[in-house]
Amino acid sequence: MIIGDMEPEDDDQAAIHHSKPRYEQGVLRVDAEEIVNDPLHLIYRQSEKSASTSKATGTSAVDTEKLMRERSIRTNRRTKFMNCITRDDVDIAQLRKLAWNGVPGDLRPLVWPLLLGYLPLPKPTRASTLARKRREYASLVETTFARGRDGLDQQIWHQIEIDVPRTRPGVRLWMQASTQRSLERILYVWAIRHPASGYVQGINDLATPFFQVFLSAYIDTDPEDFDTGLLPDSVRTAVEADTFWCLSRLLDGIQDNYIAGQPGIHRSVKRMAELVARIDAPLAAHLEVENVEFMQFAFRWMNCLLMREISVQNTIRMWDTYLAEGTDAFSQFHLYVCSAFLVKWSKKLQEMDFQGIIMFLQSLPTQGWTDHEIEMLLSEAFVHYSTWHNAQSHFIGK
Repeated sequence: MIIGDMEPEDDDQAAIHHSKPRYEQGVLRVDAEEIVNDPLHLIYRQSEKSASTSKATGTSAVDTEKLMRERSIRTNRRTKFMNCITRDDVDIAQLRKLAWNGVPGDLRPLVWPLLLGYLPLPKPTRASTLARKRREYASLVETTFARGRDGLDQQIWHQIEIDVPRTRPGVRLWMQASTQRSLERILYVWAIRHPASGYVQGINDLATPFFQVFLSAYIDTDPEDFDTGLLPDSVRTAVEADTFWCLSRLLDGIQDNYIAGQPGIHRSVKRMAELVARIDAPLAAHLEVENVEFMQFAFRWMNCLLMREISVQNTIRMWDTYLAEGTDAFSQFHLYVCSAFLVKWSKKLQEMDFQGIIMFLQSLPTQGWTDHEIEMLLSEAFVHYSTWHNAQSHFIGK
């Protein structure tokens, strides 16, 4: 009997409960091991669940029609994704086009690695490639930590130990000791493999969307509420390794942000100031009059890819589009997203003095944002990108 269940269970029901590790309302999927070995198993299982989903009851005719229309749109998009990623050789151009407008949550654990090039496009080689990369990561961890803490670079390890407990404060997933140990391993192994930059604060934030997306493949609950201590070693290793390799591919495209002096970020902040002056001259003029420098707020926007300003769920939706654009989007397109993000608050900011501006930008009212707000922001950014990206002369410092 599960703790808290007061009613007696028959043998069959008890067997079902005990076969699934529980964490409040969350359970580890019974087919988790199959998904580890073949990610496409996730799709087949979800297809069966979708087919058995019953129609909504207790709603008005108008609401029912609206729900059916929305469900039809989602089903149609999902079908297009399914047809694309189950082909023997994925059409990456088609996948990018589909992903730009958002990826169905349960398909992200497959779509993101394909977009990043971590998973090969030919279906027959995917399972073997995943197994090899996971073994390689496990070997890196074993070698790196073979001598225990004494064998580590103490300066790097000390900074990681400070930052990991600060990652997503208040979110149960990231307060778990098992999750924190995974994040420490990911960050330290990445740092020693990239001596030009080493570990820099902010990289810990960038690992969290990957970890949550990959964890979601194996559980039946919100990843942020799941106890990763319940994961079998094979699943934990898979989530950890996939996070490591995908984070590595993302960071390869923005490594200038993290090498000594962080020149990539300084360059992006300067370009953002120039771009905002073109997009919203009154706002730029007001910031200048109030002696507000873009580095005072935009450095964090570039360093953490806006993750301190919006929720992880918002970030995950944003990254669907970034990954669809290509890894350059995390530096190039992100510049336009940040500019659109600032201009969104233009009217309020122009009514504030220096102190008000800085305080407002450090605690923006995005707590209630959904996919809709993110998609509006991405659309605005794309308009600016289309207008200005090929007119590089507006970047005075280029």
